Amino acid sequence: MEMANTSILDLRNMEPARQEGNAPELEGFRFRVDEIFSKVDKLEQRVNEVEQFYLTTSKKQPSNSKSSSTVKEKDKEKHIPGTKKLQQEATRREAAAAKRMQELMRQFGTILRQITQHKWAWPFMQPVDVEGLGLHDYYEVIDRPMDFSTVKNQMEAKDGTGYKNVRDICADVRLVFENAMKYNDEKSDVHVMAKTLSAKFEEKWLQLLPKVIEEEKRREEEEVEARLNMQLAQEAAHARMARDLSTELYEVDMHLEELREMLVQKCRKMSTKEKRKLGVDLTRLSPENLSKALEIVAQNNPNFHATAEEVDLDIDAQSESTLWRLKFLVKDALEVKGKSSSIGGDDDTNNDKVAVATAAATTAKRKKDICDAIAKNAKKRSKKLSS
Repeated sequence: MEMANTSILDLRNMEPARQEGNAPELEGFRFRVDEIFSKVDKLEQRVNEVEQFYLTTSKKQPSNSKSSSTVKEKDKEKHIPGTKKLQQEATRREAAAAKRMQELMRQFGTILRQITQHKWAWPFMQPVDVEGLGLHDYYEVIDRPMDFSTVKNQMEAKDGTGYKNVRDICADVRLVFENAMKYNDEKSDVHVMAKTLSAKFEEKWLQLLPKVIEEEKRREEEEVEARLNMQLAQEAAHARMARDLSTELYEVDMHLEELREMLVQKCRKMSTKEKRKLGVDLTRLSPENLSKALEIVAQNNPNFHATAEEVDLDIDAQSESTLWRLKFLVKDALEVKGKSSSIGGDDDTNNDKVAVATAAATTAKRKKDICDAIAKNAKKRSKKLSS
């Protein structure tokens, strides 16, 4: 993505030859460049999305996980259902699970009716009449009151506020007995009645519990499988997106290359004076920008080694495209350098001096080699002209 953006900026900055009547052509060219620029921005967003997805995925699971290896195999990818289909399956699965839970809750309702029909169940059928019985400390002892009528009403609720799980009903039934035994003395009738009914309830609950455990295990397995399938689907989708992005980026690069070549043909020739100034300005670049400049030269010169200890840079031997790219790299770099030096205070100036001194010490030889190479080529040309 960085190379694509750089190429576009190169195209935008190049100076076409100013010929009479070429304004419409120039505008058309600029429109095409802007169009590519917009497309590259969108592609960059999609690339960031893919990178972020795989970055997040790699943190959640080992790189040799089943899902990662599966997505990499293109033939298996065809068998992975899409995200939309998985969401539809999830909806159906949730509906089926809810229906099975309703059946368990219906069976629990049978147990509850058996308990509430017991002759000792009457103290627990309605909320405790705290004021009528004068139980002034009841709410200090009992944090959450509960009774069978409240449980029954919540089981029959149709507005979405009812129980969603049979274990929640079981917990509230137990709370009825626990509250009674907690507030009343062990020898009191209410305590004895609650303890007796609690034992009967637990006995019946144990008969239903295996079905509850089986349903919970099934639900957990389905959820694990659903999460895995969704992960596989997401990875497959992002793998397809990555392949599509690769193709689109390649097409953008090809289009940019076509535009660059077309523009080079339209560009005016750089004068000898401009070339000399460009050679001098190259020696003023920072180490980082100097490396960028040498990389630009290397792109159109396969035999040029940008990272070599010594380089022989012949400005006159460079193509017009390379010269214009170098010119605008130098122009932008020196403008940024000028702004930085003009807005810095005393402390900034001192820091800049230290940084410049350090950079100069590490790059002096490299800059000298470049200057010598440029000067040597200039002398060669002078001799040829004089002879």
